[in-house]
Amino acid sequence: MSRIRVLVVDDAVVFRKAIGDAVAGDSELELVGTAPNGRIALSKIPQLNPDVVTLDVEMPELDGIGTLTEIRKRWPKLPVIMVSAHTAEGAAVTLRALELGANDFVTKPTGMGSITAAMEALRRDLVPKVKALAWGHTTGSASKLRPAIAHASSPAAHAPMPPAMPVLVNRPPVSPGRRLDLLAIGCSTGGPNALAELIPLLPKDLPVPVVIVQHMPPMFTKLLAERLGQKSAIAVHEGVDGKVLKPGECWIAPGGQHMVVVRQGENLVLRLNNDPPENSCRPAVDPLFRSIAATGVTTLAVVLTGMGEDGLRGGTLLVEKGNPLIAQDQATSVVWGMPGAVVKHKVAEGAYPLAQIAGEIVRRLKAGRIAWMGAVRSAS
Repeated sequence: MSRIRVLVVDDAVVFRKAIGDAVAGDSELELVGTAPNGRIALSKIPQLNPDVVTLDVEMPELDGIGTLTEIRKRWPKLPVIMVSAHTAEGAAVTLRALELGANDFVTKPTGMGSITAAMEALRRDLVPKVKALAWGHTTGSASKLRPAIAHASSPAAHAPMPPAMPVLVNRPPVSPGRRLDLLAIGCSTGGPNALAELIPLLPKDLPVPVVIVQHMPPMFTKLLAERLGQKSAIAVHEGVDGKVLKPGECWIAPGGQHMVVVRQGENLVLRLNNDPPENSCRPAVDPLFRSIAATGVTTLAVVLTGMGEDGLRGGTLLVEKGNPLIAQDQATSVVWGMPGAVVKHKVAEGAYPLAQIAGEIVRRLKAGRIAWMGAVRSAS
């Protein structure tokens, strides 16, 4: 099996070396070259034929956004990981890059106490993302997804995708007429763009609250909530400790903290904590799903694109309590790790193309409300 070819683009010598060393230190990766700016990188891509490009945000001559724009024009399927400064400005530019087609990002390590610790943090964050994006996998199988660059003028670059259809898997729906009172979503790699497509399609009169875990560091989640709120009919906020959940409001777990849901009397309330990371993440999906299962509230869980298996254990608990769970399908996922895990382990009821998930959510919420109203009328 050939190694994953990586091109590192960064104007700072120290980060070119650090990222290059992280790549070269893994037996499954190969550092095929480096470039100090976007113009040089664009000239090297056809020569080096990388499987993945790591791209600095701020560079002279041609910055990360300009370089990404050109890459998407010429090589639309080439995976790109942005390397961002851990600042508010860096977060804003990185989210813009994700909107323009970057596949994922890592932040440059700061405040780690030593160069060794900083480099280890960079390696730990970057290497799994390189592998996840370069190799297609269904919860771990290695099958090369993008073996070579398709030039923008080639037929492969513009070949039409077959129409995506929902795949009903594993088991019949759980209590199809049951009223749902909460919507819980988990996602990681590719999640910001998936949420940007999904959340604006939810109606203003959505009859349930929405809680979301997207794997992101601090500052990034706040900006993500603001951007989604600007595009959506429902209100979108970063999670706040002690906030009472209300219909038509959406809460995104803050970077660096787990977000859970607890009961207080008749209310569902958000709680934030600094418990240890789970699945190498904080926030993580499993603590959120697990907490919801403990409340007993009837919930529709949705697992979107993302690497790893976060959400599988918590999702299993939700399903064991009689709650439905659906997943994004493989064809529309950037990485089919998280949704693939709940499908493989027979936790998900079905796998749906991203474009159909909002409609499926609304359909299920409406069906549950109609059935519940009918039961109320019959009882009276």
